[in-house]
Amino acid sequence: MLLNGDCPESLKKEEGAAEPPRENGLDEADPGDETSGQEVIVIQDTGFSVKILAPGIEPFSLQVSPQEMVQEIHQVLMDREDTCHRTCFSLHLDGNVLDHFSELRSVEGLQEGSVLRVVEEPYTVREARIHVRHVRDLLKSLDPSDAFNGVDCNSLSFLSVFTDGDLGASGPSDSGKRKKGLEMDPIDCTPPEYILPGSRERPLCPLQPQNRDWKPLQCLKVLTMSGWNPPPGNRKMHGDLMYLFVITAEDRQVSITASTRGFYLNQSTAYHFNPKPASPRFLSHSLVELLNQISPAFRKNFAVLQKKRVQRHPFERIATPFQVYSWTAPQAEHAMDCVRAEDAYTSRLGYEEHIPGQTRDWNEELQTTRELPRKNLPERLLRERAIFKVHSDFTAAATRGAMAVIDGNVMAINPSEETKMQMFIWNNIFFSLGFDVRDHYKDFGGDVAAYVAPTNDLNGVRTYNAVDVEGLYTLGTVVVDYRGYRVTAQSIIPGILERDQEQSVIYGSIDFGKTVVSHPRYLELLERTSRPLKILRHRVLNDRDEEVELCSSVECKGIIGNDGRHYILDLLRTFPPDLNFLPVPGEELPEECARAGFPRAHRHKLCCLRQELVDAFVEHRYLLFMKLAALQLMQQKASQLETPSSLENGGSSSLESKSEDPPGPEAGSEEEGSSASGLAKVKELAETIAADDGTADPRSREVIRNACKAVGSISSTAFDIRFNPDIFSPGVRFPESCQDEVRDQKQLLKDAAAFLLSCQIPGLVKDCMEHAVLPMDGATLAEVMRQRGINMRYLGKVLELVLRSPARHQLDHVYVGLRALVTWIQLVLQGVELSGLSAAISHFLNCFLSSYPNPVAHLPADELVSKKRNKRRKNRPPGAADNTAWAVVTPQELWKDICQEAKNYFDFHLECETVDQAVETYGLQKITLLREISLKTGIQVLLKEYSFDSRHKPAFTEEDVLNIFPVVKHVNPKASDAFHFFQSGQAKVQQGFLKEGCELINEALNLFNNVYGAMHVETCACLRLLARLHYIMGDYAEALSNQQKAVLMSERVMGIEHPNTIQEYMHLALYCFASSQLSTALSLLYRARYLMLLVFGEDHPEMALLDNNIGLVLHGVMEYDLSLRFLENALAVSTKYHGPKALKVALSHHLVARVYESKAEFRSALQHEKEGYTIYKTQLGEDHEKTKESSEYLKCLTQQAVALQRTMNEIYRNGSSANIPPLKFTAPSMASVLEQLNVINGILFIPLSQKDLENLKAEVARRHQLQEASRNKDRAEEPMATEPAPAGAPEDLGSQPPAAKDPSPSVQG
Repeated sequence: MLLNGDCPESLKKEEGAAEPPRENGLDEADPGDETSGQEVIVIQDTGFSVKILAPGIEPFSLQVSPQEMVQEIHQVLMDREDTCHRTCFSLHLDGNVLDHFSELRSVEGLQEGSVLRVVEEPYTVREARIHVRHVRDLLKSLDPSDAFNGVDCNSLSFLSVFTDGDLGASGPSDSGKRKKGLEMDPIDCTPPEYILPGSRERPLCPLQPQNRDWKPLQCLKVLTMSGWNPPPGNRKMHGDLMYLFVITAEDRQVSITASTRGFYLNQSTAYHFNPKPASPRFLSHSLVELLNQISPAFRKNFAVLQKKRVQRHPFERIATPFQVYSWTAPQAEHAMDCVRAEDAYTSRLGYEEHIPGQTRDWNEELQTTRELPRKNLPERLLRERAIFKVHSDFTAAATRGAMAVIDGNVMAINPSEETKMQMFIWNNIFFSLGFDVRDHYKDFGGDVAAYVAPTNDLNGVRTYNAVDVEGLYTLGTVVVDYRGYRVTAQSIIPGILERDQEQSVIYGSIDFGKTVVSHPRYLELLERTSRPLKILRHRVLNDRDEEVELCSSVECKGIIGNDGRHYILDLLRTFPPDLNFLPVPGEELPEECARAGFPRAHRHKLCCLRQELVDAFVEHRYLLFMKLAALQLMQQKASQLETPSSLENGGSSSLESKSEDPPGPEAGSEEEGSSASGLAKVKELAETIAADDGTADPRSREVIRNACKAVGSISSTAFDIRFNPDIFSPGVRFPESCQDEVRDQKQLLKDAAAFLLSCQIPGLVKDCMEHAVLPMDGATLAEVMRQRGINMRYLGKVLELVLRSPARHQLDHVYVGLRALVTWIQLVLQGVELSGLSAAISHFLNCFLSSYPNPVAHLPADELVSKKRNKRRKNRPPGAADNTAWAVVTPQELWKDICQEAKNYFDFHLECETVDQAVETYGLQKITLLREISLKTGIQVLLKEYSFDSRHKPAFTEEDVLNIFPVVKHVNPKASDAFHFFQSGQAKVQQGFLKEGCELINEALNLFNNVYGAMHVETCACLRLLARLHYIMGDYAEALSNQQKAVLMSERVMGIEHPNTIQEYMHLALYCFASSQLSTALSLLYRARYLMLLVFGEDHPEMALLDNNIGLVLHGVMEYDLSLRFLENALAVSTKYHGPKALKVALSHHLVARVYESKAEFRSALQHEKEGYTIYKTQLGEDHEKTKESSEYLKCLTQQAVALQRTMNEIYRNGSSANIPPLKFTAPSMASVLEQLNVINGILFIPLSQKDLENLKAEVARRHQLQEASRNKDRAEEPMATEPAPAGAPEDLGSQPPAAKDPSPSVQG
């Protein structure tokens, strides 16, 4: 039995090949490996249960684990339905108070069955505030407004709307109900009109269906801080902490005093202060208890609200690690909210409520977490968890700060300079704007270069963080695009602000290579990164013509902070330049580049190759090197068959080291398919070479030297390719003595540029045509390109190839115009005054998407006219230049600009002058364009139906633009150990050891949770695989529960209509069907189809899979006509994308035939089955079991058709008196439908004979040895982990359509 298609390769793709094969995890977590066994035990300390005694309720028991903190029990109690209203309490064990921050295992006398008492503590001002905030959170717990507004890491999830929350979670009584339901309860299967195949309408409202629980139960009308705060001195001495003002649901207005002993009513009114207690004189330790006393409506509704809150799936409530923004939102009324108002005005910087010492020292936190020990698994987990936590906090703080800077809420540190040049410090974070200040980037493209530099720098930071060299520090960096501005947020090096930059830089150059300095300690630290990053140590000349040695690009600066740490910053040229976009006078590019029209001048000179490309190129060269060496050795062997003795003890030691140490596969190139088999052969050769030759055979040395020279290796005794990032850098000069090296390096760069055009781009197009990758929207396309190391600026080239290829994917056109438009909008938005922002954005959207020929912009001056306009204001916030140029733009001009931009930037010719032409020519949808542009620029629009095609009124008004959000780029820290477990689990599954694989993946899930907390994209991938394994092993309930979590997590972390979420919905529907929840399965599939129509449209290869699923389920519930609509659409789409002769199409024909058979329309059934039979016969031959099956089925259909015909003739002859034998019409059995569903979703249960198993194991063992040989490598040179794909890149685990996998199941070990 085996899971087809989930090979480790697909994982490596999915996670962006974060680690080299050698760390496949097998060596880490083999069941026989004791160390890992013990380490794992450390994590899974057995839990025990304690009894909790809280005032006013029955005692209950609680399961805890020894490494939890006391604080976590506090959290649980604040979340439980019956104790949620308490915040200010302590826990006592035998009369002793437990310390908040101690671990449970360190508490003396705490064991199974211990009793913990909850003791109410006196309030302080801080505790009272926390209490009020908590009560407000409880009142708002079902209100989605925080998710729509993108606050506090809340995000949306709609799964429960489609499952009615009943996914096998509700215990045995429920399953009893469901068993009865199997007698085919009539289910309503008719989908809404807009989901049916061929429907043209694409409504927006169903994207966010109204959840029943959102109709908020009103507990209170108002809860806010009173105007009498803070208490006067004499009242402070009576213990008053603060005053609250409440209007109950019954319209009673009351004032409440929060005192050290609790809450009570006082006699103040809105205009009269009287702090004396009012009657009833009821003092309550919790605000909720007091409100229960004074308002019956509160008491009733609050109880219902808490019941509902606790019933929600925890994944709908937990905060995500990074904020996800929604691009649409319904119209919500704005309600009074004291906490929100207070947050806005007290500008809470971090969470000072919870942290002593007020603002956080971000730099210190980021660097100390990196310094934590990492010798064994528990230490590494602790370290990775700390790093991840600080990073997500820092990203949230930096985003908030960047928005404050652009909105003008932060004072600049150089207020006298013009706006572009201002810099800001807020909450210990340094903010700068993406403009070319002081002509720093004059030679590189001015403002354009200054705009690109921060993202390049962020990529550098990401890379150096991933190499993780002890002693080398980078700054916390976040890049935020907001309202057209790019803001870079960085943590601050201690002491940097007191010194001049010239004095502090002790390594690198501050003027792009005129003055250059170096430092031995930096060289030593950077030398350690040079191997994984493929950076060459090299010498350059400074302005005094002295040679200076560097191990990075010249712009990379080294500064020793006051804390004694070695920081590197300005990492914007970590990787070598991209010569295709950097014309250098007098340099010729290789022929492949010239043919493609390169080099082309780009708008800036900071174009670098991506790290994935560098890795793929080196891997490519490594294969070449092995082949050359092997070839020459063969020739030598042939020519010298003299005395074998001279050959006994094997060749140059360099080869030994080589075969064990290929730097190529380190960071996993993307050419897996082809290179996997090639590599295996080459490695075998390498081993033969290594075993065959003596230690000092000069001939072998010669072989290696030639091979090294041929592939451009920097060493002549071993394969080692590195790049000098300063080649072709304006202003950098090299010493005479290095001229040869520089010449070789230039050649290497040219080869890399050619490699991108001749291998990577064609590889991508080939994958698209073979459906190995199926990008569905802009984000997934960008992801797929980046994994192969292709920069976005090559999009035009990719498109040209697509257009020339026989199968034209329709996807990519969208993207060129969009990318062009994004740049354009950013430039224009920069100048718009805040009061005109919604008018400006709605005007753009009209020009871009509406068919209305001449939209008119509303200038913001309409609403209010001010008497005095003060013209001269120097210190405006960055966003306040009055720029009304946007108001006169027309749709024609906008589209002309878009086409021009596409030509300039992508070298791609868009043939359209209006949106309607674009839609017509490229098969686009306006709603898809709206989604893409909103996601790219952070716009949030109103959820309503837009009439894009109306020629009488514009589609958008100002009121339709609700908000503009930041678009944030940041580093994603990794959980390395969890990832190894995940990989080894997958390897085990691949080899058919499902149980062991399942255990390893469960372990990975624990570790992911340990590092990332409950919500993360990688956890999502883990859950998906677990669900699939449980499904294959027949445990449907477990599969359902895991897949439900995966769907919720994907909605929350990636977005409710992200292509990955669509995949998750499809998997969940399959498991629901298998568990006999037919109507749920259908509504999930309909949801998936709706999302796909919205994100892409009907014309996508994935649509065929989805429609086959829907058609099969409908066939199962005997809705034949509906079923045919979907299956025939699937057939049409498959035929279009796979060609009429593909096996997929044969399967489609068979499915359609079965439905016709059920309808007793045998002629049509025969016709389709014949088509299928013909395809099987030509593709697989007469003797293949598929062909035989089809031929059997044809016979059976023919017999039925003949029987039917006889009966009909009988009727014609004898009229109504004919005695007719009852005809047998087969209603499909659930089992047969499920079997077909498994087939189309690529899940195969393969019965293997004993002999097959033996062969399989032998093959696996052989491959394993091969891997071992390439693995024994020094742990110290830990290779670099590239940035992973979001863990649901389209080439995801088994989510590829089955025919992209080998039709005959195979095992890739």
